[in-house]
Amino acid sequence: MSTLNKYLIKQSFIPFVLSVGVITTVLFLQFLIRAIDRFLGKGLDMFTILEYLYLNLAWIIALSVPMSLLISSVMTYGRMSQENEITALKSAGVNLFSIIKPALWFGSIIGFLLCLFNNFILPDMNYNARLLARDIYQKKPELTIEPGYFVDMIPQYTMIVKELDGKEFKDVKIFSKNTSSEQTTIYAKSGSLESKGGIITVNLQDGEIHEIDLENYDHYRKIKFGTHQIIISIDDLLLNRTSESNRTDREMKVPAMIEKIQQNKISIEQIKKRIETVKNDIGIDPNSQMNLAGIMNQIEILKEDTSPEIDENRDYNNKIPTSDYEEKEKIRSLNNNARQFQNEFTLIENYEKNNNKFLVEIHKKFTLAVACILFTLVGAPLGILVRKGGITIASALSIAFFLIYYILLIWGEQLADRALLDPAIGSWMPNIVLFIVGIIILFLSDKKN
Repeated sequence: MSTLNKYLIKQSFIPFVLSVGVITTVLFLQFLIRAIDRFLGKGLDMFTILEYLYLNLAWIIALSVPMSLLISSVMTYGRMSQENEITALKSAGVNLFSIIKPALWFGSIIGFLLCLFNNFILPDMNYNARLLARDIYQKKPELTIEPGYFVDMIPQYTMIVKELDGKEFKDVKIFSKNTSSEQTTIYAKSGSLESKGGIITVNLQDGEIHEIDLENYDHYRKIKFGTHQIIISIDDLLLNRTSESNRTDREMKVPAMIEKIQQNKISIEQIKKRIETVKNDIGIDPNSQMNLAGIMNQIEILKEDTSPEIDENRDYNNKIPTSDYEEKEKIRSLNNNARQFQNEFTLIENYEKNNNKFLVEIHKKFTLAVACILFTLVGAPLGILVRKGGITIASALSIAFFLIYYILLIWGEQLADRALLDPAIGSWMPNIVLFIVGIIILFLSDKKN
């Protein structure tokens, strides 16, 4: 390694370490202020509190490292530009790319280490932090409910809610987990959680319970209710949440998420086979499109064919006359099938959403690492361009760029989670924008100097 490269890396290292320390401290204090009320009145010992804070340092470090690279790059090259070191180097025949190349190498090393951290350390620390938080909340346990995604922590059931309004959730769908022979589906307009002693109660209002035999959709029962309760033992809940299979996407390593995606795909294929079987049984064209709207339209046609009303333009030669009772039973059976088709497509939709969520998280473990290189690509020429190496200017510029990057990251993630954008595009879009901005700033700084 040349003397110049050693000098530039050394100049970048100290500001980077200081930036990591400052940003991590600021983010940690913000987290501590928000989390302090969780410890009050719990009678926790100091070791447990420190362990909880330590485990939550993982995600803080994952955020602070890329931002620290941006700040240190702006500080280092801004100071060198301010003190005319960049001008001297260019006068000696050193081109701008050779000047910022050591920063790119430094960013690449940090990015590689961050990639290992995100893949092997961060998931376990996030998982252990949640398990410890569960023990802290034991006196007032809660379920983690995220609108639009399955909650698998309820024994025997999987729940999904459309939206949260404070402590109340709306448009609730609950599916039984044992779907080998019979499926129970519960719909409710609203619901809430209540914990007392060793029991969690899921309170549901204004809904219906549907029970159907998966081998014969004609065996169907519907129960309407004003209020309904699902009682969950804390012991069952805690045991279920401790299970490795119930890790969230941010608590799983890449191989585990890939395996989960494959399992979801198998479940989707099983549901599609069930749909095709029932389509054939009730007389729906097997060549029709596999979508809910098309199937519902075909069911309506079958219901019209079953109706006793006479259509002068319809050919009745091949139609077997049926009694009113048989016609009503046929329509009831078709209505049952329609409801079950809706359930099946809801399951498919949510399995696909979960797969998108896993894919986004897989990409994020690598996009944040690559962002470390791109932040140095932006920060180094930006510091040369502004010719200011102070911490104030560097922090202000870096925070602005990082906020824009983070907003794009969240936006792309949400679009991908909702299946409105391909997970790869949604995850890598901020890096593509950052790369383009870096090239533009590099070109401008070269022209100016």
